[in-house]
Amino acid sequence: MPDSPRTPTESPETDHQLAVSSPAPPVKRAPAERARPKPTKLSRRHWLIWLALLLLVGVGVYFLWSRSKITQSTSSSAKTGKGKAGGAPVPVVAAKSRKGDIGVYFTGLGAVTPIYTVTVKTVVDGQLMSVKYKEGDLVKKGDLLAEIDPRPFEVQLTQAQGQLIKDQAILANARIDLARYKTLSAQQAIPEQQYVTQQATVTQDEGIVKTDQGLIDSANLNITYSHITAPITGRIGLRLVDPGNIVHATDTTGLLVITQLQPISVIFTIAEDQLPIVVKKMNAGQQLTVDAYSRDMTTKIASGTLTTLDNQIDPTTGTLRLRATFDNKDNSLFPNQFVNARLLVQEKHGVTLVPTAAIQRNSQATYVYVVKPDSTVTVRQVTIGTTEGNDSEITAGLTPGEVVVMTGVDKLQEGTKVNAQLPSTKPANPPANPSMPSSIPAAKKGVKAPSKS
Repeated sequence: MPDSPRTPTESPETDHQLAVSSPAPPVKRAPAERARPKPTKLSRRHWLIWLALLLLVGVGVYFLWSRSKITQSTSSSAKTGKGKAGGAPVPVVAAKSRKGDIGVYFTGLGAVTPIYTVTVKTVVDGQLMSVKYKEGDLVKKGDLLAEIDPRPFEVQLTQAQGQLIKDQAILANARIDLARYKTLSAQQAIPEQQYVTQQATVTQDEGIVKTDQGLIDSANLNITYSHITAPITGRIGLRLVDPGNIVHATDTTGLLVITQLQPISVIFTIAEDQLPIVVKKMNAGQQLTVDAYSRDMTTKIASGTLTTLDNQIDPTTGTLRLRATFDNKDNSLFPNQFVNARLLVQEKHGVTLVPTAAIQRNSQATYVYVVKPDSTVTVRQVTIGTTEGNDSEITAGLTPGEVVVMTGVDKLQEGTKVNAQLPSTKPANPPANPSMPSSIPAAKKGVKAPSKS
């Protein structure tokens, strides 16, 4: 395009200024350079997406690694016989569930307490002449135990008898005079006052004779007391005095101690929460059985009946004392012996029972391993009722006659093939530990596939 004509006033310097001040023409850019995005929030979103993808990949790798470990463990269990059918059978000891009876017991600590304990003392003072018993002898009520010198009392008896004879003679003479005075008074031969005085004299002599008779009875009683007899039937303890000693009625130790052994009682305690059912049964006239067991709860010593309850609860311990009476014919219970008393409050008949050792527990359920006819085991969830000794009541989940595993459960899982051995004899059934409850609450329902904790 041809240049426009320059005006006369324009100069080259002006042209240069115009060239500098005018804006530069826009520079054309390539298409790729115009499409490049600026570093905005969009790039941060891309980083979050990549981070999520990396996390997903990590989770997948961990899942595959865990599955490989489980596969290796399963193959190893199959090689050692711990897996499902296909390996060698696992030897276990099993038992059959059965139908039977089980009792509900309240257990308390107790001590054997004699019903009667007597410290025999002398009633009269004197010298102990002889001892008619041996230490530890069983004596009956009325048996002669010891003798105190009776001679002083026999002398007193002789004196009282002599005084009685004398006073009886005086009384007889006074009565003769009274009869004479009575006749003379009727004839007015003597003053009436003399007759009345004689009547008083006769009454006075009668009193003296009666006093003499009392002295005779007292002397006879002292002679009786000098022969000491057993006040109750029981066992004699250690001798406290020896023949030849002077004994007194004021002695605090006494001559001997007799303790009744047949019958004997046990005083034990139960918790106050267990009291209502006991009171209810006693008010209904039921006779509750009490068994006395040894200190380690393995040996039953004797069996008796509940006799009575204390009249108040101990507020410091929250327990009530009870007394049970035992015949103790074999003298198996000894005074002050420590025992565990077990009060039977209910007897359950015809329930399903299994050995307590067969019951397994975890944090979710209570279950047993049941041996099926094909010699494989299956996990069966059960509900426990009363537990007594080595037996437990199954209220749900098991029927009588089914075989359950008792020992060797650590090698079992669902479907494991086993070689079950049933014991030939029934195991002993000692009572449960007192610290354990007599009944176990039922397991939670709706738990699937229990696993050993």
